[in-house]
Amino acid sequence: MEESSGSGHSASATFGMNKSALSKLEDNKENKSTSTERGRAAIVFSLKNEVGGLVKALKLFQENHVNLVHIESRKSKRRSSEFEIFVDCDSNRQQLNEIIQLLRKHVSVVHMDAPDNSSLPEEEEMENVPWFPKKISDLDKCANRVLMYGSDLDADHPGFKDNVYRKRRKYFADLAMIYKHGDPIPRIEFMEEEVQTWGVVYRELNKLYPSHACGEYLKNLPLLSQHCGCREDNIPQLEDVSRFLRERTGFTIRPVAGYLSPRDFLAGLAFRVFHCTQYVRHSSDPLYTPEPDTCHELLGHVPLLAEPSFAQFSQEIGLASLGASDDSVQKLATCYFFTVEFGLCKQEGKLRAYGAGLLSSISELKHALSGNARIMPFDPQVTCKQDCNITTFQDVYFVSESFEEAKFKMREFAKTIKRPFTVRYNPYTQSVDVLKDTSSINSVVEELRHELDIVGDALSRLNKHLGV
Repeated sequence: MEESSGSGHSASATFGMNKSALSKLEDNKENKSTSTERGRAAIVFSLKNEVGGLVKALKLFQENHVNLVHIESRKSKRRSSEFEIFVDCDSNRQQLNEIIQLLRKHVSVVHMDAPDNSSLPEEEEMENVPWFPKKISDLDKCANRVLMYGSDLDADHPGFKDNVYRKRRKYFADLAMIYKHGDPIPRIEFMEEEVQTWGVVYRELNKLYPSHACGEYLKNLPLLSQHCGCREDNIPQLEDVSRFLRERTGFTIRPVAGYLSPRDFLAGLAFRVFHCTQYVRHSSDPLYTPEPDTCHELLGHVPLLAEPSFAQFSQEIGLASLGASDDSVQKLATCYFFTVEFGLCKQEGKLRAYGAGLLSSISELKHALSGNARIMPFDPQVTCKQDCNITTFQDVYFVSESFEEAKFKMREFAKTIKRPFTVRYNPYTQSVDVLKDTSSINSVVEELRHELDIVGDALSRLNKHLGV
């Protein structure tokens, strides 16, 4: 993706809205928690193929004091080769939740239809959800599914006829393929030719940054030099960059051999992991590359991944992709392409670039801000339908007032994605919590209440200090 190539809420208003929403959740929780109230619910389950399965299942109801008002068998609506058992229960909410959990250990499918709206998602809906990583180490299962390039170059690639370059690319690809979560990223002794190619790109881009890059980029680029040795004559090591980002925003770097599918790449962002190439473009044309290389990654992406607001924006796109349909993932990936890769923003009345594809491409950076490019306001519903150009300039660029505005619009867009659950990132365990029932939602409410207690205590102490 190289050369060929705010109106936010105030802090107090946001806090007030969160507190109000939390109060409603807590009221709902208290209403739900009247576990002594009895009610009717229908439970449907398919038996495993074993002798005495029905007797074992019904015994669970008896042992847990769940009264069965009606019971019948019927042809399965989910699997034509099975029969389902339908039971009508009269019990309280706590007992019903417990029986559901116990049944899951003994039957193949279980579903509950309750009078209120707290029933679990349809089991078949969960079965049809595409696999997605639940913890950061699960990225080991999908980080090597390279779609393009890697060590196998296309015939029109600048390095296709260069056997030395092809061997070097295989070296980088092999390093990425054997990498596992938790490993230190191998340090590279870059060749003189690679450093010279990097130097040309670095020098020419730095001439444009003061007048073309957004303020957040200009603020963070010097930090990359200070902490990672990013200079015209030195290519930073990915391990140093990863440590730097971890301290700034919690993002880490993971080496990758080449292009990943949109689903696999966005899944990494959900865990604040950025899949990053480590090879350098071919020296025959240092201002052109048909694919992301380390010049694109380090000069285009990293400075803004060190910006907290932008890091959160990137992660939220990743979280929205987990378990989404192929069509929804493609829409999210297109929005990512026209923001994180080719996005523009307004600062002090002027257009500035924040997209990595622009900030690592001299000619397209000039074109996008020349006044001749087609510019439209960023609207995910519109942007997601736009065609992405890989080898030519984009037909249109999308502008946001700020990262916060883009983040807000993406959050609203993510709500339209159909999934039988939502996900929440747990930074303590580096995993995602799947929120699909009242129990998982209530646990989040408890955590939010604790966080609000901390904020309330801080405000109280501040007021006392100010004498308010």
